[in-house]
Amino acid sequence: MTRHNPPPDLSLRFDAVDALRGFAMVWMTAFHFCFDLVQFGYSQQNFYNDPLWTWQRTVIVSLFLFCAGLGQAIAVNQGQSWSRFWRRWGQLMACALLVTAGSWFMYPQSFIYFGVLHGMALMWIIVRLTAHWGGWLWILGAVAIGMPWLAAETLLTALPVEFQAIFNSPFLNWLGLITHKPITEDYVPLLPWLGVMWWGVAAGRWGLRRAETPLSRRLPGVLKPLAKLGRWSLSYYMLHQPVMIGVLMVVGGLAS
Repeated sequence: MTRHNPPPDLSLRFDAVDALRGFAMVWMTAFHFCFDLVQFGYSQQNFYNDPLWTWQRTVIVSLFLFCAGLGQAIAVNQGQSWSRFWRRWGQLMACALLVTAGSWFMYPQSFIYFGVLHGMALMWIIVRLTAHWGGWLWILGAVAIGMPWLAAETLLTALPVEFQAIFNSPFLNWLGLITHKPITEDYVPLLPWLGVMWWGVAAGRWGLRRAETPLSRRLPGVLKPLAKLGRWSLSYYMLHQPVMIGVLMVVGGLAS
């Protein structure tokens, strides 16, 4: 008789990954709340130049993209079909377009045209196609992370100003090969951030090959709420800012 392997369980969750994503969401919420306080005039902080805030943003985005890479490694390992992938990708892309529309309404001069969701949508496709490249993903990730700095310090500065302007324009600055940051409320270009997601995929593939994978380790009870939150990351991401902004608008209205 022919033995048939059972189909992979696509509903299997890894609580450790969800909890890490949930932690990033809590940190993001606190960060955005502080940003909203500045926008409403309740606080005075420089979110664009102060290292206290710029480095926090870097770490938060890195956590999200690393978790996204872990998630893609798990999905590939579980045999996720392309049709299922494209359904999830469509949800992500629809949310990215909503972010663009909402930011255009609030910040018409600096609206978000290639933020974290836009970047993730493009990176998802790339990491899905390259998820089987094994240890090369560590090397490619390092190259991707270092490439913007190398380009800005050597390649781009050697080009005429006219060519630099092309790479700095919205038509190509999504690549990340820029000499100055664009004016936008959120900017997550392909480089260097693809490298972080590649590292997430590489770490996930490495962890899933181990008999005692840290990805499936049981969480202490105190961390389980983070895991539950991490399972609804996209919905939470789309709702948390409108809710906080709405609350601050009500507070401002009552105080006036």
